[in-house]
Amino acid sequence: MEKRIREKRVIQRHHLKYYLSVYNRKTGKSIGYIVNISTEGLRLVSHIPLLTHSVFQFRIKLPREIEGARNIDFDALSCWCRPDVSPDCFDTGFKLIDPPQELMSLIEGLSSYFSFKLD
Repeated sequence: MEKRIREKRVIQRHHLKYYLSVYNRKTGKSIGYIVNISTEGLRLVSHIPLLTHSVFQFRIKLPREIEGARNIDFDALSCWCRPDVSPDCFDTGFKLIDPPQELMSLIEGLSSYFSFKLD
């Protein structure tokens, strides 16, 4: 019998029409793309499965300087990982850890400009 996972999310995530690249803050290498995000967490698609229950040090490279910054650095805890619907890709769910105000502002802006509502 299939067990259903109960949805624990209390804040609605916004599904992005365009994807943001996310990089490893230490190595500078691309890890994947954010496909949905909220003030509590995000889902990232990558070409390799990511280790769960680990803290990742991420960087988003901004397309232009915003308030003197070219990057937004943040940490996130990986909660789950599973194959994506796209071949050779994996989805990983993350919980944000003490997100900086710059990231929160980006999330607010993204939800206003690049999201759509599901009916």
